[in-house]
Amino acid sequence: MVLCDVCGQVLPAEAAARRRLPLCRRQPRCPLCLAAAAPGCDELRRHLEKAHPESGPPGSSRPGAPLECPFCGEAAGRELEEHVRERHGHLLGAPGTDTGNGEQLYECPMCSLTCTDIQILEEHVNLHLEEHSFSEGGHIRDLELAQQLQTEEDKWRRSEEEKREREEFKKLQRQYGLDNSGGYKQQFLKNMEREVDRGRMQPFEYHKRKADMMESLAFGLDDGKTRTSGVIEALCKYYQNENKDVRHVWLSAGVDHFHSSLGDRGWGCGYRNFQMLLSSLLQNSLYRDCLTDTTLIPSIPKIQSMIEDAWREGFDPHGASHFNNRLHGSKAWIGACEIYSLLTSLRMKCQIIDFHKPTGPMGTHPRLFEWVLHYYSTDNGGGAKVVCTSKPPIYLQHQGHSRTVVGIEEKKNKSLCLLLFDPGCSSQEMQKLLKQNSDGTNLKLLRKFMGSLKEKQYQIVAVDGVLSLEEKAARCRASQVLTSEKIP
Repeated sequence: MVLCDVCGQVLPAEAAARRRLPLCRRQPRCPLCLAAAAPGCDELRRHLEKAHPESGPPGSSRPGAPLECPFCGEAAGRELEEHVRERHGHLLGAPGTDTGNGEQLYECPMCSLTCTDIQILEEHVNLHLEEHSFSEGGHIRDLELAQQLQTEEDKWRRSEEEKREREEFKKLQRQYGLDNSGGYKQQFLKNMEREVDRGRMQPFEYHKRKADMMESLAFGLDDGKTRTSGVIEALCKYYQNENKDVRHVWLSAGVDHFHSSLGDRGWGCGYRNFQMLLSSLLQNSLYRDCLTDTTLIPSIPKIQSMIEDAWREGFDPHGASHFNNRLHGSKAWIGACEIYSLLTSLRMKCQIIDFHKPTGPMGTHPRLFEWVLHYYSTDNGGGAKVVCTSKPPIYLQHQGHSRTVVGIEEKKNKSLCLLLFDPGCSSQEMQKLLKQNSDGTNLKLLRKFMGSLKEKQYQIVAVDGVLSLEEKAARCRASQVLTSEKIP
C-alpha cells in the first residue's frame, strides 16, 4: 500500500509505480501524454486543448483513454477538475495563492516558506529532505561513535585497574617477603657484596663472614653476632639506685637482645623477637625441660622450618595457607599467630591477646598497659620498688613491626611506662645500658609511654606455663577454629 507523501491518500498500484517521488516534488502531468504541466487546472486545460484537441474539452471522455488525476492517478472522467480541486486542493490552491497582481505564491509544506517559482520550491523542499536524511544518519553515526568511545574507555579503565592491582599485589609481596626473591642467605650475601663495592668491607672479611654464615646455617644455629646479654641485670641495679620519679618497676626474667643483621634487615623483627623470648625460656628450668630439642638459639632459617613443622602438625591452617605453607627460603614477615603456633608446638602454654581498638583518648591503649602491669605484678615483690620477676618477656605486635616487652614502670604520678627491646636497635646502642655509671639517659631506648603507642591495633603473645601432650593436642584443634582472644 502506497500513500500520498503529502495528503496521505492511498494510491492505486499503477499510479504509485509511476509516481515514486514525493508529491511535493512532482509537477502535474497530462493524463493523456504524461507531459509535465504548470501547476493549476487552467494551465492543464490549455495544454489539453492545444496538444489533444481530439480528446474534447477537459473532463470529456474518450474511449480507451479515460482521464486520470495527475496527482493520485485515479480515473476522474469528466469531473477531473472538480476531483483535483476537491481532493488535492491543498496542493494547488494553498501553494499557488494569487497575490492579486497575477503572481502565484507557493508555500513550502515543511517550513511554510513562500516562493514565487515552483522550481525554486522543489529545490527548497529537496534540501529539507536531504537535511532530514543526513540528520538521521548523522545521529546514528554519532551514537555509534559515542558507544564505541565509551566501550574503549571502559576497556582502558579496566585494563588500568587490573594493572594497578597487579602492581599493588607485587608491592605487597615484596613488602612481606613473598616475591620469591630469596631468603636470609641470599640477602646476606647480596648486602655484603654491596658493602664491598662501596669500600666498607674488605674482600677477605667478606669471605670470612660468608664462611661463618654458611656454617651457622648448616647447624641451624644463630651466630650470636647480634646478641647482647645482661641488660635486665643492669636495669635491676640501675632502678635500685634511682629514686627520682619511679615508684615501682617490674622486670621480666633474664632475656638477651637480638637485632637485625644484613640477612634479615627490613623483615626479620618477628624472628628476632622470638629469639629474645626463647633466650629467656631457656634460662628458666620450668620451660627448659620442655625444650630439650632446642637448647641453643636457632637461626632465622631454622625458625622458619620450625614454624612449617608446627603447621604440619595442624596448627593454624588458615595462617599456613596465607604463606602457601612455606616460609623457608623466603623473606616472609611473621606475626603473633605464627609465634603462638610455634610456641604451642613446643608445649609452651601461651595466649594471644588482641587489643583491636584504642581504649583511651588520642588513640591510646591504656588497657594494654594495664594488662602488662597485671601480668608482671602477679609476682608480688612484697612492696619492693624493684621486682625482678620470673615471668618471660611478652611478644608485642602491631602493623609493620614487633617488639619485646621486658618490664613496666609505675611513676609516682601513677602513670605507666613500658620497657621494650626493639630488634631495630643495634648492639652498640644496647651495650650502653650495661655501663655502671649510666645516668638513665640511655633508657630512652627502652621507655615507651602511653602516648608513644598509638597504632590502631596491638597483639601480644604471653607465655605462662607448660602444656601436657593432651593439652597441646587440644590447643592444636582449637587453633584451627580460634587463636585470638579480644579485649573489648
